[in-house]
Amino acid sequence: MTDFAEEFDIIVIGYGFAGGMAAITAADAGCSVLLAEKAPTPGGISICSGGSLRGADDADRVFEYLQHTNGGRTPDDVLRVLADGMAKIGDDVRELAKINGAAVETISKPANYPFPGHDAFNNTNVTEVPGKNVQEEVYPHIMARPSANGWRVFKVLEDNVDAKDNIEVRFNFPAARLIAGENREVQGVRFTGADGKEVAIKARRGVILATGGFEANEEMKNQFWEKAPVLTATSTNNTGDGIRMAQDLGADLWHMWHYHGCYGFKHPDPNYPVAIRVKRLPDWFPGDEDSMNVKMCWVLLDQFGKRYMNECTPYTQDTSHRPMEFYDSVTQSFPRIPSWFVYDETGREMYQIGAPTYNQPGLGFSWSEDNMAEVEMGIITKCDTLEDLATHLGVDAATVQESLDRWNGLCDAGADSDFGRPGGTMMRIDKAPYYVGQVWPVVSNTQGGPVHNARQQVINVYGEAIPRLYSAGECGSAFGFLYVSGANLSECLITGKIAANELAAMSDWG
Repeated sequence: MTDFAEEFDIIVIGYGFAGGMAAITAADAGCSVLLAEKAPTPGGISICSGGSLRGADDADRVFEYLQHTNGGRTPDDVLRVLADGMAKIGDDVRELAKINGAAVETISKPANYPFPGHDAFNNTNVTEVPGKNVQEEVYPHIMARPSANGWRVFKVLEDNVDAKDNIEVRFNFPAARLIAGENREVQGVRFTGADGKEVAIKARRGVILATGGFEANEEMKNQFWEKAPVLTATSTNNTGDGIRMAQDLGADLWHMWHYHGCYGFKHPDPNYPVAIRVKRLPDWFPGDEDSMNVKMCWVLLDQFGKRYMNECTPYTQDTSHRPMEFYDSVTQSFPRIPSWFVYDETGREMYQIGAPTYNQPGLGFSWSEDNMAEVEMGIITKCDTLEDLATHLGVDAATVQESLDRWNGLCDAGADSDFGRPGGTMMRIDKAPYYVGQVWPVVSNTQGGPVHNARQQVINVYGEAIPRLYSAGECGSAFGFLYVSGANLSECLITGKIAANELAAMSDWG
């Protein structure tokens, strides 16, 4: 029999959007809550996000859209709950925002692909948090794009958590294993304390796994994904802890191949722990390519000096890594990992090429406005001529000339007949000097993890609910094939709320 050092009604593991919302909901229901976070600071990867929470103008039509984007890989009742939650997300955020007077805005915003129901979505944003500069003064350890609102959403959640006397938050407090009794009923959690010793804490009603995914676990990525390496953006703390703990009790897994990502650079310092994503351009809607008129100043070449993809997919931050998957069995290699990111002097002068994003104390790295500091650092190499560029790529000069001539000809024609990049994004690469860097596939967040039902109960390999074990957010996301921009954020709040209400309604196990 386990000797518990402490006890709470509900234990929530992970303090991002999902964990924060779960803790708030459970506390509002009168439960005592331990909110445990392995990192020294809260927010997970949620805090670095764009912050737009996907909502529904019409839940029925959004449900139909989700059926199409998941392609039968997620049960309808799980998608139905998600769609219904999206219809309420704006009101939920406004209720939370009362804590600090934050400004909240909801606008209609079509989803990413032309499936039925795409125009039934909206976005809710926290546009302002009164008072001091929250990002610089409260969260100086994070880096996000200037337009991002994820940190504002998190400040709203954190202020709600801090206002609850029945929530105890502990940092640097990683969960080690779940404690289960007869029939694998979850009874508590073993944590690793500051002294390195394990401590057992009882969860009278149950446990919610809000630990995110496994994007920083290299072994899990190697086992579940074909292409490698895939660099991680944002944080090194999402190492699949909740997934392993659920597996220990027999949990089934889903969507392990699916991740939200793009392509990006490596920092030259081997100790710098995360990738540097490339600049994000606006998304565009298939069938409406002509509306996309923001120039993308680069092309990608494979290791043979050949262009191979549309560098500006409709939702570049989600799917642009997918063409890099190709394995060449003739050369026994992934010839697109890394790829060559090529632009010229005109492109260098246009905008910052790189966009660092992280929730990691002590990094302090930002990309220079003129892109020249990164040349000095070695992330980017300056080549005075095409011949120099070819030498750097290690390919024949004629091949590089042919690739860029082909590209420039397509630009002159105003259409990418090779790979379908929108004409409004195309621009010639012909003004020396030339610039080149290596880019790798980058995972922003994983969607895979333990299977859950519509009540957020974790399901075992026989289709049975594991008693008193629930998941929320990206620890087994519902998104099984195509992602909807901003929807993981909504999913965190929706599923955190569901899981907490389910457990709050239960009686103590003993």
